[in-house]
Amino acid sequence: MKFVTFKLRDKEYPGVLDKEEKSVYSLDKIFGVGRFKTLVDFIGDSKEEHISKIEATLEEKSIKAIPLDEVSILSPITKPVHDIICVGVNYADHLKESQAAIKDGNLEKVTKPVYFSKRTTRIVGPDENIEAEIELDEEFDYEVELAVIIGKAGKDIALDKVEDHIFGYSIFNDLSSRRLQRDHIQWYKGKSLDGYSVMGPVVLHKSQLPFPMEVDVISKVNDEIRQNSNTRMLINDIATLISDFSKGITLEPGDIIATGTPAGVGMALNPPRYMVKGDVVQCEIPEIGVLRNKII
Repeated sequence: MKFVTFKLRDKEYPGVLDKEEKSVYSLDKIFGVGRFKTLVDFIGDSKEEHISKIEATLEEKSIKAIPLDEVSILSPITKPVHDIICVGVNYADHLKESQAAIKDGNLEKVTKPVYFSKRTTRIVGPDENIEAEIELDEEFDYEVELAVIIGKAGKDIALDKVEDHIFGYSIFNDLSSRRLQRDHIQWYKGKSLDGYSVMGPVVLHKSQLPFPMEVDVISKVNDEIRQNSNTRMLINDIATLISDFSKGITLEPGDIIATGTPAGVGMALNPPRYMVKGDVVQCEIPEIGVLRNKII
């Protein structure tokens, strides 16, 4: 099942797509008006019986769904619980290209997961325009990533218990201003400009994928493939990342972990090829969907 956040008559609602992905069921209709105001509310209180009730609704079509052409699909989580947890250089090919492009000696010493955070006041959703800060930094780059959404709070999570703490998966575009990254000698500022976190179109429930999963991660700019890899190429897999990060740190329902991007980012091409206004960037994980945005 694929969870969404949608806007109808200027109000946002959490919902779930029907099996044909042509309409959406509001969680208000399934569980009662106001029970879950946001998808994070549902994730935090999600129980097996809730998932079973949704499955029955999708199968029986017992309530009325809303056609997708009557709503706007937003990022499934528009405002995260905390800053987004990001993992850097987690594909070997991207680590290699980053070493060449950035010439950061610290990258040569990488032996454990590289964590950083990404601030956002609002996550941009599918088919929304991205307002690029080109005047501030014209080195504007894309990064397709698998995002993991935490469903159950946990600290010091054992490797064999990680899946119990996952709610589902989404597509994340970790937009980056490369000059700002260099100027500040770390990634927080260059990754955190307004509108530079993009996610969607859905959160795919974990029951729809085996664990550990192997999914393709693809990005295109103006229909030209730039990145094309698979999560089996991760240096540190999902279980390792979540278990390791949770050592001494509590993860909470709705937390977003962006698991890293493969080779093919604009800064590493020869010559570098950054996005400009008018470009269309598309991130895809076939099992989840397509995340497409225009740069303005």
